[in-house]
Amino acid sequence: MFRPVSVGIVFAVLMSLASCKSKGQAAAMAKPLVASFLPGAALEEKVVVKPDTNQLTPQERKVIFLQKTGEHPYWRQAEAIHYDVRKPNFVIIHHTAQDSVGQTIKTFQIPRTKVSSHYVIGRNGEIIQMLNDYVRSWHAGVAKWGTIVDMNSCSIGIELDNNGREPFPDAQINSLITVLDTLKSRYLIPDNNFIGHADIAPARKNDPSVFFPWKKLAEKGFGIWYDEGQLVAPPDSFNAIDALKIIGYDTSNLKAAIVAFKRKFIVRDTTPELTVYDKSVLYNIYKKY
Repeated sequence: MFRPVSVGIVFAVLMSLASCKSKGQAAAMAKPLVASFLPGAALEEKVVVKPDTNQLTPQERKVIFLQKTGEHPYWRQAEAIHYDVRKPNFVIIHHTAQDSVGQTIKTFQIPRTKVSSHYVIGRNGEIIQMLNDYVRSWHAGVAKWGTIVDMNSCSIGIELDNNGREPFPDAQINSLITVLDTLKSRYLIPDNNFIGHADIAPARKNDPSVFFPWKKLAEKGFGIWYDEGQLVAPPDSFNAIDALKIIGYDTSNLKAAIVAFKRKFIVRDTTPELTVYDKSVLYNIYKKY
């Protein structure tokens, strides 16, 4: 025989079950999310509007990025903890000078390091987004480009997993180009504003190394390169120091600025003096500004 059950008891049981479900959902949401995509992974189609906040959830970043770039086979997210808010107008390319992507991510997640970057790209082409593009990461350090002395406030930092003594694999460069193309179209970043860490901090940094394919990137609209078949000797009135300044280099340490310029454009010779050939390259680039 069934005994009557009061409405109050039934309501209490239902409320208890709902409470347990809510706690379980909250616990799940509290766990850090790392989104990783492999070839053939199926993604649910979503319609995403531009968010009103600069701080996006990992899931929102995943959907927005994949809508812009298409499904990328090697893309995941991790979280950096050092950043401020700003609008990007430059992209600064680095190499990590570390042993692995994992080591770099760990470095960006340790409070005492006080460094971070928006993206890390592995040798296999994996793309890890550490921060939303709209926040100010701490990747440039003490740097200057033209009249800008706070490069973190206007740039996106991209770290390439590379020790500085090895070529950059095709898979890594192809993924970099994918990211650069997205950033350029999204934020209308000028061609000339894709530069290296050594460009903005020539006395401190040498990355990306001489192995980095600046010419290949410039041909795709990311950065600048000289016209190899149209080099001419500059006129007698040409001032090489002023030309370096106009391009953007900080010439307060002139030798460091020359080395940074030659590491990028001359490659085979990184001595701190400008040869006749070096000046013809500098003159050709200077005329593009």
